[in-house]
Amino acid sequence: MSFSIAGKTAIVTGAANGVGLAIGRHFLSMGANVVFADMNEEKLVAEVGADDSAEPKFITFSGDLREKLTIANLLSATLDHFDQVDILVNGSRQVLESDPFDPAADQVETLLQQNLMTSLRLTQAISKRMMKQAETAAEDAPAGSIVNLSSIAANRTQPELLAYSVSSAALNQMTRSMAVALAPHRIRVNAVAFGSVMSASLKDTLKDNEEYREDIKEHTPLHRIAGPSEVADAVQYLASDASSFVTGEVITVDGGRSLVDAARAPAH
Repeated sequence: MSFSIAGKTAIVTGAANGVGLAIGRHFLSMGANVVFADMNEEKLVAEVGADDSAEPKFITFSGDLREKLTIANLLSATLDHFDQVDILVNGSRQVLESDPFDPAADQVETLLQQNLMTSLRLTQAISKRMMKQAETAAEDAPAGSIVNLSSIAANRTQPELLAYSVSSAALNQMTRSMAVALAPHRIRVNAVAFGSVMSASLKDTLKDNEEYREDIKEHTPLHRIAGPSEVADAVQYLASDASSFVTGEVITVDGGRSLVDAARAPAH
């Protein structure tokens, strides 16, 4: 079975930095058409630029995807440029610390909206388009693949990450529920849950904190921090026909970190 995503059109959210940006760039290098979507227009343009060719392979889209109108505009922009959408990567996510004793600072509503509801609303909107496309395709042809970016925090008990853990766990359950709901329509829904990844933000954090770097490595059996491309490879597998009989799964990419005592090393 082929891992190829060449010629397919993918929407990648949270694509202005970190893992989302790495996935978008990786998909582009693999021959896919890519819509890089993010709330931060300035950073998105700075990182991605623009494809000014006669037949562009990628576009950028900026807007607040917590708003239903923005989601509709994202789908319209995608169809205007590429006529179809085959892959959705829900990578728009946020990490905030929680005070579990303070309702004003527990961040639960904020992160449920950002990390769960945005992905759910996008999944609902994009899957409807995938269903419509499937009406003119072969009866047994895959209709689409949706991949949610989650975290190993979903299965770890860290009160200071209460909201992030709860929203990640909810996203995993949404993945399973939507996988069953969309299976009759030949749309697969999976997730990739990862631990610490050497994104630009983590690099900044570690720059003056060698102790933290060693703490992460100490609690990771493979004794290193993942590169963004290692998450992107897992996402490509789930987006491609190589995983044609895989749905409702949460694949863990964390070097074994979730298998051992978490101690106090935060998950990112």
